[in-house]
Amino acid sequence: MRTTRCRLIAFRILARVPLLAAVAAWASEPSAVPLEVQEAIRSRVDSGRNIGIVIGVVTAQGTSFYSYGTMSAEGGEPVDETTLFEIGSVAKPFTALLPADAVELGDLSLDDPIDGDLPASVVPPSSGSRSIRYRDLAAHTSGLPPIPGNLDPADWGNPYADYTVDQLYEAVSGYALANLGTYEYSNLGFGLLGHLFEMRYGASYEDLVVHRVCDVLGMADTRVTLSDEQRARTATGYREGEPFPIWANPTLAGAGRFLSTAKDLSVFVAANLDLIESPLHVAMQLTQQPHAYAYAYGGIPIGLGWHILDRGGERIVEHHGATGGCWSYVGFVMEDQIAVVVLTNTYADSDDLGVHVLDPTWPLAEH
Repeated sequence: MRTTRCRLIAFRILARVPLLAAVAAWASEPSAVPLEVQEAIRSRVDSGRNIGIVIGVVTAQGTSFYSYGTMSAEGGEPVDETTLFEIGSVAKPFTALLPADAVELGDLSLDDPIDGDLPASVVPPSSGSRSIRYRDLAAHTSGLPPIPGNLDPADWGNPYADYTVDQLYEAVSGYALANLGTYEYSNLGFGLLGHLFEMRYGASYEDLVVHRVCDVLGMADTRVTLSDEQRARTATGYREGEPFPIWANPTLAGAGRFLSTAKDLSVFVAANLDLIESPLHVAMQLTQQPHAYAYAYGGIPIGLGWHILDRGGERIVEHHGATGGCWSYVGFVMEDQIAVVVLTNTYADSDDLGVHVLDPTWPLAEH
């Protein structure tokens, strides 16, 4: 069965490739980055709070980028839209596209229980007779905790590097789900989601996302495994003035392991806005719909891999990400046909820069 699935998916991917010509027309336009955002970026870098920041603003007229700072605290090359950064949990919308696309391909239902894709040695986590479904993992309603209870890394500066598949199975096997169906943000849940797709299709998480999402959209710089040329364009991350290594995450990769550029992520959000013709349109629309509500946080709607903020009747569909030394933000407003990407090689909350672009009434933080 899994061999058949792999062949089916491979065939569908090959059939999609000619549509990439539509992406080539997505050109950079004169700057639409608000002047106050540019000023805030310069201030944060000049003060030493951030090492470098890149922002991309996507509208129906095209994409604008503004960059300031460097790839390293020691100076060197300036950051720009082709600089690679760790994106942390901004990878979760990519992970969520795997089940959404499988639904569109007729290979999965979001209400399918995950039990059948777990090894026979694993006792499926459950709440009474109710099992975790794929929708639960992608909408953070699985009842699984934010991080595995057995996470005990040799180096907390790289916390997932030595976490094994056997430890993952131990963490979820027979887990009593006290809050199944209730929103609780879970890196463990998304890590499990990515792993289940590896098991289901017999391919690595990176290969699945690259072939089913990145290659389809022409995003050649969104990768886990980097070429020498890409490594030369990768920014060094910093926390409290000290350089931080790129996080390894072989087992829970679905929770966030990719690196990317502002240029690539601008293509991704443009496709979500339907500004680029994409065969992922149906799957992307499915991820943007509310599938749960975070009642403990004012009833915020939760998509598949997205959080949805109501700002004056308009929906900001968004996600941020953080690693040891980088911070990222992506968001868009479908009604206004605008999207934003913010990347920085510093562990410093930079969400306000992006949210302000989408909603100018949102204040820029003072630093």
